[in-house]
Amino acid sequence: MSSGNDCQPQTLTKPALGEKEAAELVDRVFGLKVSWIGSLPSYDDQNFHVRVSAEGADEYVLKITNSEDSQEPDLIEAQTQAMMFLRAEGFPSATPYLTKDGNIMSLESGDTTSGSKKYMVRLLTYLPGTPVAKIATNAQILYEIGKLAASVDKVLSEKFQHPSVKSLHRGQFIWNLANVPLLDQYIYALGQNKYRAVVEQVIEQFKGKVIPKLSSFRACINHGDLNDHNILVDSSSASLENPQYRVSGILDFSDMSYGYYVFEVAIAIMYMMIESPDPLSVGGHVLAGFESVVPLTAEERGSLFLLVSGRFAQSLVIAAHTALLYPENKEYLTITAKTGWKHLMTMFEVGQEAVEKTWFETAQAYKHQAP
Repeated sequence: MSSGNDCQPQTLTKPALGEKEAAELVDRVFGLKVSWIGSLPSYDDQNFHVRVSAEGADEYVLKITNSEDSQEPDLIEAQTQAMMFLRAEGFPSATPYLTKDGNIMSLESGDTTSGSKKYMVRLLTYLPGTPVAKIATNAQILYEIGKLAASVDKVLSEKFQHPSVKSLHRGQFIWNLANVPLLDQYIYALGQNKYRAVVEQVIEQFKGKVIPKLSSFRACINHGDLNDHNILVDSSSASLENPQYRVSGILDFSDMSYGYYVFEVAIAIMYMMIESPDPLSVGGHVLAGFESVVPLTAEERGSLFLLVSGRFAQSLVIAAHTALLYPENKEYLTITAKTGWKHLMTMFEVGQEAVEKTWFETAQAYKHQAP
């Protein structure tokens, strides 16, 4: 869900290629003949599911990055190298199909309507599986997602080395959880209502209670967007009553940046709450999985409620702002808003103490039993 490296999503141009143009692009840049192509939903890039008539792996995702992020090749290089690194480490991430020139990406001219805009183009392996958004989550997969979130950040932070990694220091990146205070400039998009008042409360509490603690959090590289559409799963059991899921794909590394371990677990909790019929219980299972790899400190735990609330605020405010700019993409942009507002309001009605008690008691229970 990237919106560029600075805090001005309005400068972005989303690519708008037709399927025929996209198929010609695959042929011209990657030397592959497309046998079938279909559009995939996206926040501010353009993605196509592509089948080619070549031998071997014949399904790919053509990823056309928005005009703003395309001006930062080092950042896209870092994201792509991280995906390749994670694949080599045994994680189910995509890998790029090289261009005819042997590169992992290529800067290409856009469609005729965007004039001189250039877009970075990659062809990534297509990962099988069902998005978490389309399954009824249970404690087992929530635990696995928490474990995945910690494992990805830990291996990236401890072992990933590449010259482009310095580009992940994205100080004003609007989706970095440290930048919740930057929402002040987009809050107008909410209009005047009860929701805006809650978001303003989140921002003020975040400034007063989270920002001063950042220096005490443990730093790492964050994936930054482990949402219910970016994690694919398949079922490893035949039981329909109690399916056992495993993660089969990790998608969309465009929000990667330097942050903190506690950011990743907060982001995962928030997105797993979205579709859950019992959203307040979700956090404990995700937290237990995360802490099986990276136990949180007392200060990190103490900030979790406001960090989850902060991510709700980011998602809801930025989506409202972006939907004003791109009304034709409003349905996709506001997916989170359908239940997100309700969950954020519920969190504040129940209160930090009670919500944390639920999360921490659930996580504690895992220490006495296998998940």
